[in-house]
Amino acid sequence: MVEKSHTAPFRQGADWWPTYADPFRHMGTKFAEYYSPAADASSTEAYYEINIELPGVAEADVDITLNDHTLIVKGEKKPATLSEEHKLYFDERHYGAFERSFRLPEDTNPDNVAAELKNGVLSIKVQKSAPEAKERKIKIKGL
Repeated sequence: MVEKSHTAPFRQGADWWPTYADPFRHMGTKFAEYYSPAADASSTEAYYEINIELPGVAEADVDITLNDHTLIVKGEKKPATLSEEHKLYFDERHYGAFERSFRLPEDTNPDNVAAELKNGVLSIKVQKSAPEAKERKIKIKGL
């Protein structure tokens, strides 16, 4: 019978490392989620719509680009400036730069995009292209 030692994993090589690294494995993803605003996407027959929560973000601090069917929204939420007579006791709001990108379907029309920032929600509508002609069968008539 082979006895196992509590130090056996250390002698076997790097088998112990993934266990100790688990808390750090997804740190980059969690950090990105922390600064990424929440979004939802939907569509109608005429357009695709993406809504992004941007409370406290000024319209001038948002940049929207569409390149090769990828919609990129980036900007910055700046901290409020307080006068010298204010004493700040705590601040739980999040500030800083953010960026979200969305891969749009191939049937989008990049020449017809509209965006509106209202009540802390950025609404982006991208028109769908005209539907391509559907395949149809043609019967051969005798001569």
